[in-house]
Amino acid sequence: MFARLFMSHPQSVGEGYFEHQRVALSFAGSLIFAGCACLLHAFIPGCCERTASKRIEILHGRMVVNRRTH
Repeated sequence: MFARLFMSHPQSVGEGYFEHQRVALSFAGSLIFAGCACLLHAFIPGCCERTASKRIEILHGRMVVNRRTH
């Protein structure tokens, strides 16, 4: 049970537990930032017009494109 919850997934993507934690937290920070930009844009449409979409494109590149090189 412990291995399945904490080790299986990081190993399946070629990372250790703490490396995977660092990557996941960096994604979380970027997504929170993008979410805040969307929230601000909802109230002030002239602000952050492309901020969230640019951030998502960057994250997509990190997650999909960079994983193909492993």
